[in-house]
Amino acid sequence: MEENKEQAKAKTKGNVSRKTYLWIIGTFTLVGVLGGYAYYTFVGCNLEGGCAIRSNPYLSMIWGGAMGYLLPDMFLNPRKEVAENQ
Repeated sequence: MEENKEQAKAKTKGNVSRKTYLWIIGTFTLVGVLGGYAYYTFVGCNLEGGCAIRSNPYLSMIWGGAMGYLLPDMFLNPRKEVAENQ
């Protein structure tokens, strides 16, 4: 009996509503984009054409945004909405 409760808790861990899930993903993606630009600005690349990602601010921002999207996506699952008229 106690094992079932713990298993049910483990299954719902990380489940959030769809709206909350989208806000979290959007926030982390935006922070990743800003972090990518900050990385380009402060670290950058001194070589001409030697650093593919760090030498271009747009690529650096895309890379940061992708990492910002993937990080919370590994831990969160959107809760499936149950139809009310069943």
